[in-house]
Amino acid sequence: MGSGLWTAAAVNMNHWFAWNTGLLLFTMGVINAITNQFLIKRFDGKRLIGEILYVLFFSYFVNIFTSLLNRVGVPNLSIFLRAILSCLGVVFFCIAISLYQRANIVMHPNDDTTNILRFLYLKGNSTAAQIIDFVPPIIIIIVAGVAIKGVYSVNIGTLFSFIFNGILIASADKWVWPGLKHNFKTTNN
Repeated sequence: MGSGLWTAAAVNMNHWFAWNTGLLLFTMGVINAITNQFLIKRFDGKRLIGEILYVLFFSYFVNIFTSLLNRVGVPNLSIFLRAILSCLGVVFFCIAISLYQRANIVMHPNDDTTNILRFLYLKGNSTAAQIIDFVPPIIIIIVAGVAIKGVYSVNIGTLFSFIFNGILIASADKWVWPGLKHNFKTTNN
């Protein structure tokens, strides 16, 4: 019933180039981690290495969980149940993003991009930051869709993610462990 936009971009590239989705997610994550260095306007080696390590494990676990969900029969559930599970998954990962963005220990490069955009460029607006962060995967999905004459892994969950990610993250900032405050780092400290 759809996935997050970055994952949907990787799935569509998988159908285009027949490369492993986890490898594509890792490659896009590394590119994003490097891009973040330019967005913060300085080199932060600890941040770069942390993001690359995070995306290394994340991309591997995407493959594991995809296989697990297929084995337990999620793709065979009714459309209604798959749509609910997909949207519920978005809610849970937005809560997780809110928590670990505020903790700011090690982050996925895409989530760090959202934080960088939010705090350095957009006066704290998480919704605008999330939408801007979604522009590259949307372009990838469109280009791949034209090339392969079809679009994969874009559905109700993807639309829900696009519309509500920023809103859900901002809401979780207020309602889920509100005492945990953002400690976004703008300098090496």
